[in-house]
This record gives sequence, C-alpha cells and structure tokens, in this order.
Amino acid sequence: MNSTARTLRSSVTVAGAGLLLAATGAVLAPAATAATTDSQPPALTVSTAAPAEIGLAGQPVEFTTTASNVGTDDTSSARLIYHIDGGAGLPPNAVSLQYRLSGTAWKTVPLTLTGTRFSGELPESFALAAAQSRTVHLRLGLPMGTPHHGDSNGGADHLKLNTLISYGTSGAANDTDEDTVKVDGLTAGLSGVPTTATAGGPGVTFGATVSNPTSSAYENVTGVLFTSRYATVQVLRSGTWTTLKPITAPAEPDVYGFAITGKDSALAAHSDTTAKFRVTYLKNTPAGKTTVHPCAFVNAGSTPFTGTTFCGASASITVKAANTGTTTPTTSATPSTSATPTASATPSTSPTATTSPSTTTSSGTISGTTSGSTTQLAKTGNSGISATTMTASALITAGAGTLGFIALRRRRTRA
Repeated sequence: MNSTARTLRSSVTVAGAGLLLAATGAVLAPAATAATTDSQPPALTVSTAAPAEIGLAGQPVEFTTTASNVGTDDTSSARLIYHIDGGAGLPPNAVSLQYRLSGTAWKTVPLTLTGTRFSGELPESFALAAAQSRTVHLRLGLPMGTPHHGDSNGGADHLKLNTLISYGTSGAANDTDEDTVKVDGLTAGLSGVPTTATAGGPGVTFGATVSNPTSSAYENVTGVLFTSRYATVQVLRSGTWTTLKPITAPAEPDVYGFAITGKDSALAAHSDTTAKFRVTYLKNTPAGKTTVHPCAFVNAGSTPFTGTTFCGASASITVKAANTGTTTPTTSATPSTSATPTASATPSTSPTATTSPSTTTSSGTISGTTSGSTTQLAKTGNSGISATTMTASALITAGAGTLGFIALRRRRTRA
C-alpha cells in the first residue's frame, strides 16, 4: 500500500510538473513569436527608366534607377544589382556601366561576364528610410573595347537590362525591373555616284556621308572612301579641291582608302558629316567596272582599317578607255547593296548590332573585324563555326554583289 501510494504520488508530481511546463510554454511561445516579428524586413521596390537605345561602339547614354522603401521599417543598406544580356555576340570588353550617387563624378560598376550575361553591383549601398525613395544616375554603353582598340568581332541589336534591389548581405532580391534597350550604329552612304567615267578624262563628283542615328555620341571615328588604286581623289573643303593622300595597310597595299572625315573625328548624337569628292581615273586605268565604297571605323588601331567597322553599300562605275566614249557622266548609280535594319545579316544603311560574334551593321552596312585591311568574319554565336574570310582587296574589287553577300553573312552570324 505504501509503495503504491508513493508511486501514485510520484506520478502526480511528474504530471504536475509536465502541466506546469506546458502551461509556461504556452505563455512564453507568443512572447517569443512577438520578439521575432516586431521588426519586419524593409519592403523595397525598384524602377529603372532605361535608355531607349544606345550606339554600338558609341559613348554611354544616361538613365536613372529609382529605389523606394514602401514599408514601415528603415534599411541602412539598400543594394542595386544589374544584369545585362546581349546574346552570344558580345566580347568580354563590350559593355560599360557607370553610376553617380552624388556629386558630378561618374564611377564604374565592375561587370563580370558569365555566359552571355554581364553582371555587376553598385560598389556603394545606401540608406533608405521607410516611405522614402532615392534616384541613382547611371550610364550604359557598348564601347566594344577601348579607344584605338575597338573590337569588331561581335554585336547585338538589343540588350536586356534587369535591375534588382536588395538589402543587407543576404543577396535575395526584394524587387526586379526588366527593360529592353535597342542597339543601333553608324551608317555610311554615297549619293550621286555617276555610272561612267573615262580613263584620263575629267573627274566625276559625288557625295559621301557618315551618319549617327543613335542617342550615343561617337568619338574616334574615321570615315574612309575605298576606291581603285588607279584613282586620284580630291575633297571639296572651304570651296577648294584638295588632293587626298591614299591610306593603305601593309597587308593590302592595293587597297586605297581616302578620308571622308579626319582621323578620330567626333559625331554628336543624331548628327552626320558629309564630304563631296572628285575622283579622276588615270589614263592607264583598265577599262571595265570599278567600285567606290564608304566605311566608318570606330576606335581604329595603329593599323589602318581596324576597329569596330560600319560599311555602307558600294556603287559601281564603268571606266571607259581613254579613246572611247564620252567623258561626261549622264546618270547616277544606285548603291548596289540595299539594307534593311534587322537583326539578321541583311545589309542596310543603319547599322544594328546583333547577338552573335560579328560586328554590327544595318542599313546597308557591314561590320566585322578588319585587321590590316583584311575583313574577318566572326564565329557564329551558337555553333562556333568560323565563317569564310575575305581580304579587303577582294571585298573592294568584287563589287556590290559580293559586298552584299558579306554583309548578309555577318548579320546572320550575329543573329
């Protein structure tokens, strides 16, 4: 009996202790929960007013990102992260991103390329109180290299810009904003090109233009008119015809280029520069068709005809022998390559970059790596198969049909 009673009393005591702990836990649990929920994470949102377009190999274009705290809790470390995807056609030095939190100095956002996406975070975080917003100024560019080391081996017709906002060090995004930025480029064109000329006869005149239809300013632009080695070329400056010295590259001594613009010229956004030329063919010029062909090179290196390249449609001139035919041109040639500004390889007059590894062109333009006057077609972005190469001499002498084909191939490899 005593033993049984002690056992019952022990059971009651244990049960009572268990009930007490359970009751205590029931009281403490809400208090513990309250302690973890009193301070909520900040509720952050982000909105980027991305530029509508930028120029391939041009200067950066400014835009803004607005970060907002729509919650009731402050944060001392709002972070902005950017992802920029231009497809498979952009080299590692293609994209630039700069920011300005205060003052007038622009600072660089370091970017890392993984696959086809460039990623970077503002090196500085900033405080954002509840119900407050802050606007950050940024600049986005596609320099395609550095001054005098431009890369023609690539391009894109648009960029996908993704902005993320976060806080602290967790890295989790509170909000994102997605934008598409169009990419365009320089165009080079001819006007009023005569269909015929006479060897040893008077010169024929026509115009050449380099245009910038984009929102990017351009620096280090060299416009070039390619023509026959038998030609003497003059440009009209301040009412006077000035004879130009031909530009040649060691690898292609028979390819003659003449300056449309001075070396390292500048072009403001939505502007152009035009020159009037007079071309005279020597008496010993072989009879037959020859071509004139306009190009623009951005960030050209020490070797002529290098850098990010935009070439327009060529035009054919039939040179008659010195003792045959008239010396006065009667009709104007239509550029033999027409271009349509698309993301495929169709030549057009307003260069648009695409996403594979060859240079951007549009509207009758060609872009690609032309090193030492050799036009190098880039590898395709997906298959990695190298396209055929063609020297500048072949490109110039082959005429507009071949030029159109090369432009077409380049645009396709970028697509």
